[in-house]
Amino acid sequence: MNETQKELKEITILFAGDSGDGMQLTGNEFANTNALFGNDLATFPNFPAEIRAPLGTVAGVSGFQMKFGSTEVFTPGDQADVMVAMNSAGLKSSLHNVRRDGLVIINTSGFDRKNLKLANYETNPLEDDTLKNYRVFQMDITKLTQETLKESGLSRKDIERSKNMFVLGYLYWMFNRKMDGTEAFLTRKFASKPEILKANLSVLKAGYHYGDTTETFTSRYEVKKADLPKGKYRSIMGNQATAMGLIAAAQQSGLQLFYGSYPITPASDILHELAKHKNFGVKTFQAEDEIAAVTACIGASFGGALATTGSSGPGIALKGEALGLAVMLEIPLVVVNVQRGGPSTGLPTKTEQSDLMQALYGRNGEAQTMVIAPATPKDAFETAFEACRLAIEHMMPVMMLSDGYIANGSEPWAFPSAADLPTITPKFADPSKYAPKEYQPYKRDEHLVREWAIPGMPGLEHRVGGLEKEDLTGNVSYDPENHEHMVKTRAAKIKKIENDIPLQTIDQGAEKGKLLILAWGSPYGAIKTAVRQLLEEGYDVSHAHIKYLNPFPKNLGDILKNYDKVLIPEINDGQLDILIRYKFLIPSVRLCKIKGLPFTAGEIIEKVKEIY
Repeated sequence: MNETQKELKEITILFAGDSGDGMQLTGNEFANTNALFGNDLATFPNFPAEIRAPLGTVAGVSGFQMKFGSTEVFTPGDQADVMVAMNSAGLKSSLHNVRRDGLVIINTSGFDRKNLKLANYETNPLEDDTLKNYRVFQMDITKLTQETLKESGLSRKDIERSKNMFVLGYLYWMFNRKMDGTEAFLTRKFASKPEILKANLSVLKAGYHYGDTTETFTSRYEVKKADLPKGKYRSIMGNQATAMGLIAAAQQSGLQLFYGSYPITPASDILHELAKHKNFGVKTFQAEDEIAAVTACIGASFGGALATTGSSGPGIALKGEALGLAVMLEIPLVVVNVQRGGPSTGLPTKTEQSDLMQALYGRNGEAQTMVIAPATPKDAFETAFEACRLAIEHMMPVMMLSDGYIANGSEPWAFPSAADLPTITPKFADPSKYAPKEYQPYKRDEHLVREWAIPGMPGLEHRVGGLEKEDLTGNVSYDPENHEHMVKTRAAKIKKIENDIPLQTIDQGAEKGKLLILAWGSPYGAIKTAVRQLLEEGYDVSHAHIKYLNPFPKNLGDILKNYDKVLIPEINDGQLDILIRYKFLIPSVRLCKIKGLPFTAGEIIEKVKEIY
């Protein structure tokens, strides 16, 4: 066989098939293997919105896109260079995401009459002009899998479940990757099911050898290791990073971590991850509903624990009254909102940034909280840790705004050692400093932070509850002047946090110029990629990314004055744009996307050129 070897700096690959085809597992294993090899990468899992969408339909397609390379990678790619379509619906839903002249690998058994009908194809795309602009490689993956396992004794259903391993093995051959990591993963996963383990290993190797022996397709690709900073790396997903950030903060503060939650997409994996770490004294509580989850956290915080909870937009709405109670009590509480499309149940498995206004104003009364947002999956670790630090040291609820793209996406993470992490100092009251009945629960320091007195501290008994508190004493008060004073004091307390967070910096570009792209959250990677290209093309463009959304960094207004125009891309209908216009009185330009999908670098580039 005359085999050609092509060296690429980066490549984007897209898997698409039925939910039962194992596309997420295939994609994650391929990502993990490339991460272990030393590539930089970014992934984007795309789940069906329906729990049990009919098999073979476009609504039931599960997708997984990833870009990996020998250079820095900030997004999972705009368009795929390679696509694996396991059936007709997978092709129909995702072909538009493949670049012209890209490679499309087809499982031909997914294009029979039944599958074509379910995908609403009038003619077979393998036989008409649908694929004329692409390089196509067809193989009957289902039949090849069945042939590999014909002597296994497994049922037809179990055999077909293994076909994703054939795809994975074939890709390992195509990209010159070893199978060791996946073999170890399968051995762990199916340790108690030796017949299933043997079948998956056999199919994995069969896929690799098929690529090695067939002469139908002779191109292999070489993507070398990336030149990343030295460190110990692992592949990390956003929800995993969030959980680890919470655990690290508990360890650094000397507090027990309590996580009370109710399952909801796409936040549930934080609960699942934390439940694995009882060795760190983590207490996880799956409540009967969202209200029980957050009120349990309020009790845990009153008792001296690092109390944390997580949900998505609909669950945050249900937690609203209790969050107001936490604001009134001025106790530490970290709330993770993994945003998804709305309103109501909306798009449960699709990403969005539409809860910013909810985070700032979505409670009755003047119940402000601090708001902070990660930019990437690995940044969720640092952001969760910082949310805990601010909640503990400033005695207040803090909301962390992640989203589905960050939560389920993954990238290599050079994880820190415990010695590299800052210490977090709880503001515990000292009973020895107070004579009997002298303790005043709402007496504050220069940062307007009250002390944390927990049950069992002698002489520090005090009232808690949702009724307005009298300043200093904490007694119930209906006095109009006191109410206004307390509302203003709670707001001033958040304002003072400006002095405890970093100044805003410019991520890329000049500190003064024609155009600044200002954003927050998950559009970071697309903007980073776009600005890098625009700078190379000679455009005067800069990029600033906001982590702290309430309060803003105190120099943000000065930065905005240094640019002729400010462009604000958001996966919502312009919520940060509204806040920036209101606070800084600048005519910013908004770029909104509300499709349940992240921005592409191309969309950012197109808008910048339009402004020019």
